[in-house]
Amino acid sequence: MCGIVGIVRFDGRPVDPQAIAAMGRQLVHRGPDDDGAWVDGSVGFGHTRLSIIDLAGSPQPMASRDERLHVCFNGEILNYQEIRGGLSYPFRTSGDTETLLAAFEAYGPSFVERLAGQFAFAIHDRDDGSVWLYRDRLGILPLYYWLDDEQLVFASEIKALFPGLPRRPEVDSMGLAAYLAHRSVPAPGTLFAGVRKLEPGHRLHVTRDGAAKIDRWWSVPDYASVQSVSGGAATEMVARALRASVKRNLVADVPVGSYLSGGVDSSLIVALMTELVGSDKVHTFSAGFDDPDFDEVHHAARVSEHLGTIHHEVTVRTEDFEALWPRLTWHRDAPISEPADIAVFRLAELAKQHVKVVLSGEGSDELFAGYPKYKFARAASWAGMVPAALRAGVIDQVEGRMPPRLRRARVALRALRGADEAERLEGWFAPFTSRERAALLRGVDRSPGRDIAIGQGDPVRRMLFADCHAWLADNLLERGDRMSMAASLELRPPFLDHQVVELAFSLPSDVKLRNGVTKWVVKELARSVLPAEIVDRPKAGFRVPIATWFRGSMREMANDRLLASTSFVSEVFERKVIEELLEAHGSGRRNEDIRIWTLLCLEVWHEQFRTYLAGATSDLPVQAAVGHG
Repeated sequence: MCGIVGIVRFDGRPVDPQAIAAMGRQLVHRGPDDDGAWVDGSVGFGHTRLSIIDLAGSPQPMASRDERLHVCFNGEILNYQEIRGGLSYPFRTSGDTETLLAAFEAYGPSFVERLAGQFAFAIHDRDDGSVWLYRDRLGILPLYYWLDDEQLVFASEIKALFPGLPRRPEVDSMGLAAYLAHRSVPAPGTLFAGVRKLEPGHRLHVTRDGAAKIDRWWSVPDYASVQSVSGGAATEMVARALRASVKRNLVADVPVGSYLSGGVDSSLIVALMTELVGSDKVHTFSAGFDDPDFDEVHHAARVSEHLGTIHHEVTVRTEDFEALWPRLTWHRDAPISEPADIAVFRLAELAKQHVKVVLSGEGSDELFAGYPKYKFARAASWAGMVPAALRAGVIDQVEGRMPPRLRRARVALRALRGADEAERLEGWFAPFTSRERAALLRGVDRSPGRDIAIGQGDPVRRMLFADCHAWLADNLLERGDRMSMAASLELRPPFLDHQVVELAFSLPSDVKLRNGVTKWVVKELARSVLPAEIVDRPKAGFRVPIATWFRGSMREMANDRLLASTSFVSEVFERKVIEELLEAHGSGRRNEDIRIWTLLCLEVWHEQFRTYLAGATSDLPVQAAVGHG
């Protein structure tokens, strides 16, 4: 993967090459192998390259044969060889970048529908002076932009926009409310006012005079596509699609490895990799913790032993969190929404020592109903039949009597309390419910921003649809991209090949959730290649012992940061609510670790980015501090 930046002016003023260079310097970590820039009057593109395909060629930004088109591209087109074979074009390189130019020239702006892979790119058309921005179907790769009457500025990461902006942005109040609701800000919003995120499966077309149009070029299949199939037939269909995806995702001119948590998803990906390339060529990577209650690397080691991979492990310690927190917040451009992100970065650092690309199991849970919450989908739907006020009163009494150890049950009750379906769907991942946000926010728009997407069909399908449009793209994939790119490592999730996604949404819910078994069809496929104890072990996730840390080694730090007179969080939110959260957790009355983490991460984000925000008195930095790249 790479980093892209660009400026397109509508007022006739020339683009400053120094601004393009400064923007590119913020993305060296995304592309340490090479860099380039192209400036022509009122348009300029910049690129930093992580060389994966056509290592010696394909420099960017790249021009078409007649220099009508210029492209600035981040990602991998995994079917580029197939597309090239159908084009009559005088190719000068052997990579996928030039394929974009040739396909745009041959098929026009709709050519993107022919692409398979993960990508975010810009194409400038000299003939009409317009620029096109594209983002892949699921939002695996990021693309941000600023658009006003004078210019369009775009980049792979928010920080790279700042040297090209006319002014420092303010904190977006709706973004704050959205963050409290989602642990991230759903597209198209961000925490920076005026900075937008291009939504997955969308393209932005901006004409020479600045007229802009955004449209969706791909969407998750609708309910009408659901087919009636048996469990056995569904397993065979998933097997074919996933094997084909893993094969496509191995396309590279550099070594490819895989993350291996010991869960069914990453283990299945590794098993399919070993079938294709041989176990003695597959490097696998796992992260554990120095707390034995949370360390599960032995499961990954068991899978590695079974499959015969070359296995590597890293241990994540408490001190890693405090040491890496600021640095990784800078890479994230947003609060570190999940404690596991620090461990994922340490895992990426380990992998980069051996490979340049890793596969992972992201997306399986959101396609095939892997989270425990999907078992409650029908109950959540039925809950809507009970009047909201009555339901809320009963749930509040029950929740208030629950011991801290019943974490999952408390999460379920909080979600079922939601006044409508959108709020109930949102509630499973929400650190703060709408009632809690109302108590916490003051003088801030309390709306969470964009309404959560609700699909059609049965309750499980609607929950999966919502998760693919919010949690997956704006949280899980965004985190995965930043933590891997912080280590200059390319991450590829084979479950999110669009053909696998389209198949998943064509399958009935009863092959995903069957007799209380989550992700049933994936587990049935995995049984043919993995030990039963791996397939059937309860889902654990990437657990981090922050509840213990916030009562011990990190308690004083949390109190100091959130309650200090200079605290951004205490300035914009109700201090008494924050004090009560800290006291309830510290005393052991409740587990409030996720809410404390959510607020702490917002505070660290503001510390890292306050220089970039409106009201800062110092000069705008164009290169991050030492250690941030």
